[in-house]
Amino acid sequence: MKQKGFVRPTDYYDERLSVIDEQICMLFKERKVLSNKHPGFPPDEYITKWAGKFELYEDLLRSIFGALRMEDEFRPRVEPTNFIKHIPILKSIEIDMKIYTVTFIRQFENASVVHLDINWDGTNDSREELHNYRTFEMNLGKQYDCRPYGGRGGTGQYTHQFIVTPPIPDDPTGLIISFIEYNSIFSDKKTGVEVKIHVEEGC
Repeated sequence: MKQKGFVRPTDYYDERLSVIDEQICMLFKERKVLSNKHPGFPPDEYITKWAGKFELYEDLLRSIFGALRMEDEFRPRVEPTNFIKHIPILKSIEIDMKIYTVTFIRQFENASVVHLDINWDGTNDSREELHNYRTFEMNLGKQYDCRPYGGRGGTGQYTHQFIVTPPIPDDPTGLIISFIEYNSIFSDKKTGVEVKIHVEEGC
């Protein structure tokens, strides 16, 4: 999951473009502020109209607006370093015939990694359901930055991992770990599933 360093594709740059490029960056900033970081995605008819009006390719515009929609994915990521210990949690909640469990927290010097396990009876899972990937947003409060750190699974089970910075205290008693499910990694649509795990003393 480690981000690759960017390699500039060419040494050439037409300096006459710098003023225009700076204006583009300024408009990106204005767009972000106006949308309050929830820009959505322009309707197809807008894409088609703008492509024709400004002599651009529709797929180029879709690519640009798609990247703007995923701005958080480009933030510098903290890579956990210097493992310290595991903190067992083992708290579960059942929603719609699925068991959601925070199994443990993996402590590092600069971050924590939280594991969310999901288990269900997968004997009747269809091929479509197996490829219908859902994603989760994790929240611990404003003082923490929580980011997806990958996941894996298959029929009847899936595990999601999240990097948390700054590190969670070694005694997480009283912590409320919240997960909100979305239709897909690129979707703004919530499924209605919200998992709240209350960490109690002795977990």
